[in-house]
Amino acid sequence: MKNQGNPWWREPWPWLLMSGPLLAMVACGVTIWLAATHPDRPVDGVVRHGLVVEKVGATSAHAPAMRSAARQP
Repeated sequence: MKNQGNPWWREPWPWLLMSGPLLAMVACGVTIWLAATHPDRPVDGVVRHGLVVEKVGATSAHAPAMRSAARQP
């Protein structure tokens, strides 16, 4: 039989189809490396109480109402 095709590794389509997931895996590795080597810096001037984040020394008229609304389940 003379009408045989090329082996799969000599065809462009398998490489094109594998390049997308391979690129995503490389990008995931770079993202994990960046997250591990560059930690977040703490924000100055804020205090966290559970899920509520408040500015230190903030005197707002809405602050008591916001605190009571945040504590309600």
